[in-house]
Amino acid sequence: MWYLFRYAVSLTVGFIMSFGTLAARERGLQADTTVVRGAELRLSMTVCDFGDVPRRGGDLSCEIAFTNTGDAPLVVSRLITSSSCLRASCSRRPVAPGDSGVIRIVYQPLKSEAGAFNRVIRIGSNAVAGEMQITVRGNSFDAPVPVRRRFGFGKTRVKIK
Repeated sequence: MWYLFRYAVSLTVGFIMSFGTLAARERGLQADTTVVRGAELRLSMTVCDFGDVPRRGGDLSCEIAFTNTGDAPLVVSRLITSSSCLRASCSRRPVAPGDSGVIRIVYQPLKSEAGAFNRVIRIGSNAVAGEMQITVRGNSFDAPVPVRRRFGFGKTRVKIK
């Protein structure tokens, strides 16, 4: 029975609040909306998916663009990676409102074990939203190493690849 009373009270309060906002709009008044001022970091993508990659195939790289959509200069102060096989770099200069920059990511699959990987890069900046993160994922596998053998049969040499 108590839950019915709470439900009725919440419906009544919601109705009153929505009616007050509607009445304020009709009178030409704005509701209390506070605009947060400062730098805002907007990433082009938050996940960098490399898919299936050979472990001995070399380093993989990805570039993620970001934009300052706020009204104050944005400063990216630190990029923290969750693993030593992942490197991230970015310009430390302030990004003016409306301008953009690039975060460069390099993943070294040789330093990690074969299998699925899921790494995180935390971005520290003066943005109003605080710390953001980028996820780097994929699956590294051990490619078969080509075997080269030389057999000597008299004077003739046969090479098998």
